[in-house]
Amino acid sequence: MASPLYLPAEWEPQSCIQLTWPDGHTDWAPYLDAITKTFIELAQAITRYERLIIAAADADAVRSLLDKVLDPNQRSRVKVYPCPINDTWARDHAPLTLTSHDGQPSKRPRHRLLNFRFNGWGEKFDWQKDNQISANLYRQGAYNGELEDHDDFVLEGGSVESDGKGTVFTTACCLLAPHRNQPLTEAGITERLKLWLHADRIVWLHHGQLRGDDTDGHIDTIVRTCPNDTLAYVSCDDPEDEQYADFRALEEELKTLTTLDGRPYRLLPLPMPRRMEDDGYRLPATYANFVILNGAVLVPTYQQPDNDEQAKAVIAKAFPDRDIIGIDASTVVRQHGSLHCLTMQFPAD
Repeated sequence: MASPLYLPAEWEPQSCIQLTWPDGHTDWAPYLDAITKTFIELAQAITRYERLIIAAADADAVRSLLDKVLDPNQRSRVKVYPCPINDTWARDHAPLTLTSHDGQPSKRPRHRLLNFRFNGWGEKFDWQKDNQISANLYRQGAYNGELEDHDDFVLEGGSVESDGKGTVFTTACCLLAPHRNQPLTEAGITERLKLWLHADRIVWLHHGQLRGDDTDGHIDTIVRTCPNDTLAYVSCDDPEDEQYADFRALEEELKTLTTLDGRPYRLLPLPMPRRMEDDGYRLPATYANFVILNGAVLVPTYQQPDNDEQAKAVIAKAFPDRDIIGIDASTVVRQHGSLHCLTMQFPAD
């Protein structure tokens, strides 16, 4: 008998979103005021639609700050938990949640929180505190469900995308990168992901790695699953762009894919932001790193009005029944991530 548990799609009903709040002891220190403003904008947007849980090194300071910028209804939707942190990328250190509605609407869905090992994207950065955040929050009662530890396997939330129907997408450049799960091969990792994520198949993509991406090519930076067998993906139309050939190859690869029942996917190309740099290095700006909420989609913008509006229009096609909200991610991308990387959703209770 098939397991009732599955990895839901992000657009399925959610109970809450998790953020991990920046402070002066993180890499955000040089522009702490700017990134704090971005986090406030995220908190304001999220709490219009659902609950928000926050891990913070100084929980009292974050509570005090949010009390000043959120209205009473929004404040009632926020819980802040004290927790030591290295950084703020909740997508990668928070647990992945399996859920089951077991066919009986009168019963609460069951959740299983998969706590994989986070090691700083292949031991590139300090990670030991971040790897303990999920267990820490679980002990404090932040999560609804049972925590299942997989600390012997490295898996970041940004490296997998589920359609909620048995297919999980990932990228070879990330999961086969050094200092993660060697000597496992693609076949060996596929076997484990199918088992743990209760997936019918794992679709591996082999093209489309953004320059400047510290994650070695997370799927959520290039291709996102959307309702009605739709894939929104980053395209590149500039032959002078150093990424042009790789992203054209990604587009061709996506055209060959079919759903489990053999139908081609509906493909929605997202624009490639114009080149952004910090200290002479290209930043991995991407519109694919959007955040899906119960009634909205938060779209990263980069102070490029033409591209920003085009990206929001494309995402509106994928989510016609949700509010499309742009949030400036120009500060976020200076640390080589974007909005989705900062968040983790949890399925409805």
